[in-house]
Amino acid sequence: MGRITRNARVTRIVSNGEGLSTDTRADTLAVEEPLEIRVNGTALTTTMRTPGHDFELVTGLLHAEGLITKASDLLTMRYCAGATGPNGENTYNVIDVQTKTGPLQPEFIRNVTTTSACGVCGTTSIDQIVKRQRHEIAQVRPSASLLMNLPDRLEQDQQAFRRTGGIHAAGTFTLEGEALLIREDVGRHNAADKVIGALLQEDKLPAENLLLVMSSRASFELVQKAVLAGFSGLVAVSAATSLAVDLARESGLLLTGFTRGNRMNVYSGEVEL
Repeated sequence: MGRITRNARVTRIVSNGEGLSTDTRADTLAVEEPLEIRVNGTALTTTMRTPGHDFELVTGLLHAEGLITKASDLLTMRYCAGATGPNGENTYNVIDVQTKTGPLQPEFIRNVTTTSACGVCGTTSIDQIVKRQRHEIAQVRPSASLLMNLPDRLEQDQQAFRRTGGIHAAGTFTLEGEALLIREDVGRHNAADKVIGALLQEDKLPAENLLLVMSSRASFELVQKAVLAGFSGLVAVSAATSLAVDLARESGLLLTGFTRGNRMNVYSGEVEL
């Protein structure tokens, strides 16, 4: 499969009009790994990405940040040879860049995870999130039919989506399928932040026995947000990434993907058939 995709076994549930059928199969996940970017000896940021075309990604990011304006501003770019996985292999998850701009100014450095090792890896990221986990995840077992109906229920309240066709939504639902709060944003992470922020303002965190429903794929960041907010489950209409599945399983979060119409994949947790 390579580093771009990875296989994982999932339970697929299908409603055929007469009942529910299940089968366990291999599902292909888009790999999601952290990439730490160091510029002129200073850690700039760590971003989540699917490995591949990393140098192009870094170049575009540095241009967007105003650190370079042309190709000649880049002196060297290389993977950090000291960033290794559990078996001693190079994880290719840290890139060192030398530019003509000199030392980074403080305003450019943002949200950097500092470790004693040369970079971070998926396992390190998960361990850090689990250690930061503020609330124990309340275990739930909602019905499969309820979960499969939630994306349609979310879409009913996506007013901006109906107008634009290009905006994400996040919603908080009870285990009975009642919509408590729905927010929209062009960015799926922003939509989730709005929901969680509203719950925080109303002193309703942890969101135990509640489900976060997303009109998007389930990325590592979204699972991270759900775990830190104390949700019991995350329901996504599209795919889950490898690191999202790993974190959900480690944290005890119910996670479903491709939740649409009469089917879904259960990546973590249990559902009632």
